[in-house]
Amino acid sequence: MIKIIAGGKKHLPWANEAIEEYEKRLKKPYDLTWEYVEEEKLNKKLSNWPFSGQDFVIICDERGQNISSDEYSRMLEKAFVGSKNVVILIGGAYGFSEEIREKADFIWSFSKLVFPHMLARTIVAEQTYRAQEIAKGGHYHHA
Repeated sequence: MIKIIAGGKKHLPWANEAIEEYEKRLKKPYDLTWEYVEEEKLNKKLSNWPFSGQDFVIICDERGQNISSDEYSRMLEKAFVGSKNVVILIGGAYGFSEEIREKADFIWSFSKLVFPHMLARTIVAEQTYRAQEIAKGGHYHHA
């Protein structure tokens, strides 16, 4: 299971529809669970959050590393094989503090572009489905 902690409110209807479309296709261990934290409380919550060796923590941030869908798939597979819990953090409008960024295992940039967090959530859901399909040799991803 992949836990996503996202800044802000629950998905807006348009994002919810898109995310649900991908979620219904996901199988364990790629299934997603969501936790929503008010944007202004997110950094404080995470500063007290127990980043542990059992978690592989990915932060979504435009200042991170740009990777391919294949690389994302391999990253998840490696975490699953290592019995790690995958946690993906999606910030609000102001992102994460440097303290939180330093605790992450990987900082993932989707692009040099900046996306609103509802769109970032949709991208994570779609890319996680794509990663699942890459790992199982499905036809969804065309390399």
